[in-house]
Amino acid sequence: MTAAPTTMRGMILTGHGGLDCLVWREDLPVPTPGAGEVLIRVSAAAVNNTDINTRIGWYSKAVRGDTGAGALGGFAEAQGGDSAWSGAAIRFPRIQGADCCGEIIAVGEGVNPARIDERVMVRSIHSPANSDARMATATFGSERDGAFAEYATAASVDAIKVSSSLSDLELASFPCAYSTAEGMIQRSGLGAERVLITGASGGVGAAAIQLAKRRGAEVVAVTSGDKAGALRAFGADETMDRDAAFPAQSFDVVIDLVGGARWPGLIESLRLGGRYAVAGAIAGPIVELDLRTLYLRDLSFFGCTHQPANVFTDLVGYIEAGEVSPMMAATYPLRELHAAQEAFAAKTHVGKIGIVVAQ
Repeated sequence: MTAAPTTMRGMILTGHGGLDCLVWREDLPVPTPGAGEVLIRVSAAAVNNTDINTRIGWYSKAVRGDTGAGALGGFAEAQGGDSAWSGAAIRFPRIQGADCCGEIIAVGEGVNPARIDERVMVRSIHSPANSDARMATATFGSERDGAFAEYATAASVDAIKVSSSLSDLELASFPCAYSTAEGMIQRSGLGAERVLITGASGGVGAAAIQLAKRRGAEVVAVTSGDKAGALRAFGADETMDRDAAFPAQSFDVVIDLVGGARWPGLIESLRLGGRYAVAGAIAGPIVELDLRTLYLRDLSFFGCTHQPANVFTDLVGYIEAGEVSPMMAATYPLRELHAAQEAFAAKTHVGKIGIVVAQ
């Protein structure tokens, strides 16, 4: 058992905007676990689109552009009242970090003390304890403080014990990206079918390749030419250049993380009765839909944010069974989060950018 100090180091988000809104602190109070919660000594985290999108205010309905346009400087038109992914306001200052791997060092009231010393991954996307709404959803590092600090609290039910030979840094690459991909795959009911995955070189896209392959799917990954070889090595059966025309009526399922101006072509690429699942829009959130295509071809659309609890525990099971593996692109210490997010925004990497928290 490791005793917690009274203060910790971490990166706080002070408001919506550029990288200057991320401020390094060495005097943050170590949180105290409440009833039903655990205190985690954070070993590792990772960078996700949602961390950056929240910082820049991209989720605001006033923003209509692609995520890259404001990745470093933010969006002047973002409205603070709806700039979180949930459509609500973020409470500042906020410790971000949706991905977390670490060790439980203390427990709150009602939690079995035997959990102390467990190695855990935190469920990034979860049901908040204070809501009974059917699909109420919260994100670690958004609606509550996350992993960009040395210590974090989480609901005990969302801190999932993991037994694996992978490093903490490798395990921290899984929670947000892989659970998002698994949620899309489960919602769309993907089986041994032909699937198109956009944004395939990013964390969620690369995760979707592996998770689709374990279901027997034939995977076509959309990417740039210089990343195609890495994605084929990661499991993609075929790759398509991201500027190429999508083949008409060729896929049973589309897993989309991109959106943007080329979105109508994605829909035309679905076969009769095809399914479209979306959990991102990095090329832009505003698209054009011909409703005749939707209903005359019996297509099904799935917006994928909420995750039933089994999505994450299923994922941990895949990790423990060795059925999925991490794809690490680079690693930065937490204090260099600015540089890590700059590298993320450059989109030259394949896979996840890891963050070392414990020193």
